[in-house]
Amino acid sequence: MSATQQVAATFVLPELATPVPQPSGLDKPWYDAVRAARLVIQKCTSCGTWQWGPEWICRSCGGFDIAWEEVPKSADGCEGRIYSWERVWHPTHEALTDSVPYVVLLVELPEAGNVRMIGNLIGDQKAPVQIGAPVMAVFEHHERYTLVHWKPS
Repeated sequence: MSATQQVAATFVLPELATPVPQPSGLDKPWYDAVRAARLVIQKCTSCGTWQWGPEWICRSCGGFDIAWEEVPKSADGCEGRIYSWERVWHPTHEALTDSVPYVVLLVELPEAGNVRMIGNLIGDQKAPVQIGAPVMAVFEHHERYTLVHWKPS
C-alpha cells in the first residue's frame, strides 16, 4: 500500500470541530504536506533531531533552523509501528455515539528519531491490535483539511 492511499470511510462528523492551521502559521507546512498525501515532521538542520508537535525552536539544541521533512519509510515500507493503543467504547462527544468502538493509536516513527504521533486505526475496529505492528499513513481528505490515520501493513 502506498502512503497516498485515501481513507474510504470518514472519521469526521459535521458536529465536531474542524482542524485548521494555527494563526501563527507554525503548522501550515504540516497541513500543506498532508493535503498532498505526504507525512512530514520537523527536523533540526543544525543537530538532526526530529520533533513533533511543531515548535519554533529545536527542543534538543535550541536552534532556530527547523525544517519540515518527509518521514522516511523503514525497510518494510512502513512509516511507523504501533507503540500503544486504546479501543474507545464510550463516546467522548454525542456525535460519536454511532462511531464506537474505534481504535486510537500512538505510533512510533523509527526512521524519524522514534517520534510518536496519534491517529485512528483504519480497518476492523474490533480486531486484535498488536504492539510493534507496522503501520502506514493514510489520508482522509476534506474540503478544507486532511487528517492522517494509520492502516496496518
